[in-house]
Amino acid sequence: MTAFLSVETSLTGRRWTGPDPVQDRLAEGMAQETRLPLPLCRILAARGVAPEDAPAFLAPSLRDLMPDPLTLKDMGTAADRLLGAVAARERIAIFADYDVDGGASAALLLIWLRHFGLQATLYIPDRIDEGYGPNVPAMAQLAATHDLILCVDCGTLSHEPVAAAKGADVVILDHHLALEILPDALAVVNPNRQDEDGALGHLCAAGVVFLLLVEANRRLKQQGRQTPDLMALLDLVALATVADVAPLTGLNRAFVRQGLKIMARRERPGLRALADVARMDQPPTPYALGFLLGPRVNAGGRIGQADLGARLLATDDEMEAARLAARLDQLNTDRREITEAVRAEAMAQAEARGLDGPLVWAAAEGWHPGVVGIVAARLKEAANRPSVVIGFEGDIGKGSARSVPGVDLGAAIQRLAAEGMIAKGGGHRMAAGLTLTRAQLDPAMARLSDLLARQGAGTGGPQDLRIDSLLSTGAATVALVEEIENAGPFGAAAPAPRFAFANVQVNARRIGDSHLKLSVSDGAGPSMDAIAFGAFDGPLGAVLENPGHRRFHLAGKLELNHWNGRTRVQLRLDDAALA
Repeated sequence: MTAFLSVETSLTGRRWTGPDPVQDRLAEGMAQETRLPLPLCRILAARGVAPEDAPAFLAPSLRDLMPDPLTLKDMGTAADRLLGAVAARERIAIFADYDVDGGASAALLLIWLRHFGLQATLYIPDRIDEGYGPNVPAMAQLAATHDLILCVDCGTLSHEPVAAAKGADVVILDHHLALEILPDALAVVNPNRQDEDGALGHLCAAGVVFLLLVEANRRLKQQGRQTPDLMALLDLVALATVADVAPLTGLNRAFVRQGLKIMARRERPGLRALADVARMDQPPTPYALGFLLGPRVNAGGRIGQADLGARLLATDDEMEAARLAARLDQLNTDRREITEAVRAEAMAQAEARGLDGPLVWAAAEGWHPGVVGIVAARLKEAANRPSVVIGFEGDIGKGSARSVPGVDLGAAIQRLAAEGMIAKGGGHRMAAGLTLTRAQLDPAMARLSDLLARQGAGTGGPQDLRIDSLLSTGAATVALVEEIENAGPFGAAAPAPRFAFANVQVNARRIGDSHLKLSVSDGAGPSMDAIAFGAFDGPLGAVLENPGHRRFHLAGKLELNHWNGRTRVQLRLDDAALA
């Protein structure tokens, strides 16, 4: 295929590719039939949306997309046991993972139980001392003092810890890939069990917990009982869905779309306080959830106290919310410094090993286990390859892995564990964790590379940048961007559309140490604002800051910038090429 705008090598070394000709024809036909803007129709065509389905896609209804919770195995048992515990005023413990999904899942249950005057015990393991998921001492201790243990965002592979919870019932609410044999829990509600059909496999744990609460509320209503307002909890489901990089398709898309509306009301003390310390001065977006709020909620589990995030999300106390948000914000600042140090070392090691294979990986002594997942994501973005980053303490290494679309990383790592090549491991398609010894490191990475190559990893090039549509600067209006946003929210499995602007003149000024603010004009209409974050961390900054008489092709994503009561279109710049 011919390079888009003939850009074979951009300023960042990438080749631009344009819309598929077949999709382009479908988009043009859709525009004629629906009278929707052609750029929007190109997005819909790329998503596989037929013209007759466009109205429903642009206005998704949670009611229409909500499945019957009982389609998930063990859901009826889990709902009955939860309601039984509420009716009998039993002692309930919530064992949650230390990430955003675990924290949000725990908060959903804590808030729902609070409606009935019940205060559940929250237990989140320490990432360093206890590691991921239930462990035998913790589960035995909780079982000694509780009647029901709810494991959220964990537990599917925890056979021994579940068996250790003697005297208490255990209900697992999870989404991680399961083995054929499940733990001996009262109920294991997980759309990624091997005996499920996978129709809801894209849900994060918070989505699974939400479906449990839907079923519990339905049973309460049949009894004529008053129920908590579940729609008001969708801000937590949206945060977890985006932060856990769950695909923003189907039910997830509706969860996030509705959850963003709920979050914009600023009614939850914890999220309001967190938005304030993150200096969020615009309505919440998936970007804000993934890059402003999520990392702060995660910071406690990464390098601080593991339960801070869940407590923040669950609290109804304004002062506690402010205190917890401030603490998480400081921990996030500390986490960024640690991350940058590890990222630099890991990138150098990965580059020396080579970035063109099916797998990119790095490992070293002393890398903080709380940041290896973030660094793995950075390596994945840099190389467009699945990545693994492992921090060793003595002979034991704990690592995190991140994948690219179309490559099931969790299944591959689970296979390594089944083959005995690592001590343990598991996860889902896009993210996973593993533990191994030094002796296992090289053989395990070689085997993982082979497994991923069989799935097609390593065939895509980091030089490829996909462009969805060509626009003039005058066509990039607020109205167009608002219509495009109706095709969102954008995120995992539903990337934001990228637009190209051809043969433009730029005027630029540096902002801070590494960012660039631009005014862009193609001479045929009004100019447009653009922002290039981290421009001076790569080749874009120096060239665009001093353009001389040169003109450029620009590529990036359109967004609305609200400032001083005005709304303007802004291009978030991804790449540029000499025209």
